[in-house]
Amino acid sequence: MKIAITTVAAALFVSIVRATAASETEAAAPVAPRFLSDTGLYSNVAKLTVDPRNRTFSPQYPLWSDGATKRRWVRLPEGSQINVADLEKWDLPVGTKFWKEFSFQGRKVETRFLWQTRKGHWVFASYAWNEAQTNAELASESGIANIANIGDGKRHSIPSVSECRSCHDSSRTETLGFNALQLSTDRDPNALHAEPLAGEMLTLKTLVDEHLITPRRPDLVTNPPRIEADSPLTRTALGYLSTNCGSCHNRESSIASLGLNLRQNLPGTGNGEPGTAAAPECSAVGKRGHWVVPEAQEESRIVNPGHPESSALVRRIKSRRPISQMPPIGTVVVDREAVDLLTAWVQGNAGEIAARCGH
Repeated sequence: MKIAITTVAAALFVSIVRATAASETEAAAPVAPRFLSDTGLYSNVAKLTVDPRNRTFSPQYPLWSDGATKRRWVRLPEGSQINVADLEKWDLPVGTKFWKEFSFQGRKVETRFLWQTRKGHWVFASYAWNEAQTNAELASESGIANIANIGDGKRHSIPSVSECRSCHDSSRTETLGFNALQLSTDRDPNALHAEPLAGEMLTLKTLVDEHLITPRRPDLVTNPPRIEADSPLTRTALGYLSTNCGSCHNRESSIASLGLNLRQNLPGTGNGEPGTAAAPECSAVGKRGHWVVPEAQEESRIVNPGHPESSALVRRIKSRRPISQMPPIGTVVVDREAVDLLTAWVQGNAGEIAARCGH
């Protein structure tokens, strides 16, 4: 009996020690600091001088953010490399930090912060800029509604952490604008809302030249990734959809069961629908979809080649009604240029769309 009691006591003791250790580890997990100035973005806070270790970059197909002016930076830990063995899922080193600054009407409103504190675990934070434009303070996890006027009676809101995570799906690389296609030097000259590529910006070429990726992949410089299409219009339309829709609508996201895949991958990395050679957008072409165009219920398709008026994709991007708008969060202003682009693509490129999808 003594032996049995001793064994139980020992097991209980071990369990308590493990639980305590786990609790202490969780308690000691890094959290976002209270002020943006403490995240490491600036080398001189008084002058808001960005630390030169934080490298700026510009995705060739930026996400529509209601016309915001954006700046982005990334810092890789000293001496580290990005593992790109899987070119579609970059394995970023622990300690990697990202910042994205949003300005409206010439004033900084919000800076978002992503920080990988341990493998597969990212801290999400948003900072709201003060009136004096001297610093930004951590927003609550529930976000801040209607923080800034962005024109025409519309206001920008800082998203909640849960909203951030709904786009930055934890089942894949957390960053959306930092990948092989977005950093390619073969940039789409017609990409909507794209910022000029400045000389100091990180690209695939600089990542290769500075030995910041492994394996080295010099082919990414000699043959930079691009969306292959017969027409410039299709290339630009697919790039826009890949960023603004494909971040959620892809084969690996939490809503993959919907069957819609609009994320453009790279040749040889699983591009297309399962079991076919079709391009990703073919998951939308001629398909009925769960949402139908009210005025064209019989003809409604996600993409109806030649008929933007009965294409749910065009209608939903044009909408800002909560029950129908796409994307469903992160925007309160219709992207008019995108509506025009996608209308022209669906209406004028029906033959190319059908050929890509084998129709």
